[in-house]
Amino acid sequence: MDANYLRARNNAPTVNGYNQGGRTADIHITTHGSDFYYAICAVMGVSTFLVLFHAMRKPGRHRVFHYILAAVLATSTIAYYSMGSNLGFTPIPVEFVRRNPKVAGILRQIFYVRYIQSFITASLILLALLLVAGSRWSTILWMIFMGWIMIVCGLVGALVQTRYKWGYFAFGCAALLYIIYKLLLPARRKAALIGNDVGRAYLPCAAYISFLWLLYPIAWGLSEGGNVIAPDSEAVFYGVLDFLSKPVFAALLLWQLRKIDFVRFRRLGSWDYDRDGEKRPHPHTGVLGANGTNGAAATVPATHTTATV
Repeated sequence: MDANYLRARNNAPTVNGYNQGGRTADIHITTHGSDFYYAICAVMGVSTFLVLFHAMRKPGRHRVFHYILAAVLATSTIAYYSMGSNLGFTPIPVEFVRRNPKVAGILRQIFYVRYIQSFITASLILLALLLVAGSRWSTILWMIFMGWIMIVCGLVGALVQTRYKWGYFAFGCAALLYIIYKLLLPARRKAALIGNDVGRAYLPCAAYISFLWLLYPIAWGLSEGGNVIAPDSEAVFYGVLDFLSKPVFAALLLWQLRKIDFVRFRRLGSWDYDRDGEKRPHPHTGVLGANGTNGAAATVPATHTTATV
């Protein structure tokens, strides 16, 4: 079938238009950008089902990372469907008016749905990595909060039309650098304490996602921030980054963890309770038994009678 015919059938930009809130974006995606967003949507959707299919081939206690990664991919599927359909955006006056005909205009199309996606997916990616590292829940929650700061600052900066947007850009970059520091140094050391194999599995994943996340501020500065590249080029830049940091990252993480027994990640014990008689370590004795019990042979150590405050 002729490619031009297929492209002509994608009329989402025309049907949904570029007008929002009484303003019309004159710097916006074309059918080419919409096609690319739909292509990434398809990749994300297929990846979601592949991860879930792979999860069904694993015992219950080995599925927690599959579910986290499937949630990342499913969220991205919906976000890319929205952007491919030319929805979830608002026209924002640009700070820099360019002469380049591809970015000439006053109002640029800003996809806020991209940041809603990142608000969810960045948190889940951090959760997965920090669970592998055996981090405390207080640390995990704090890191997720820093991820929220990073994403929200990017969104607010994209919606600001004056040079004050770069203040939010700086706040977001500071949060990003802090996250990378925590992932590559303290969290890496904690992962190594669980075992050398866990440390070797954690480090490539943390380094990979840290490198990719460093490229997002560049994409932001060239598109929403500086109005340098066209929205179609923005779609390709962000789309490739999301492809690498979501489906490829999911495959990398699951591959790195393929030989590790998740029983060693004690913080996951209460998440994947297996009702089918799977043997699990007792929370006090560590003796294996059915459904989280240690059977008749093991006893729970006596508790101290002296109360402490």
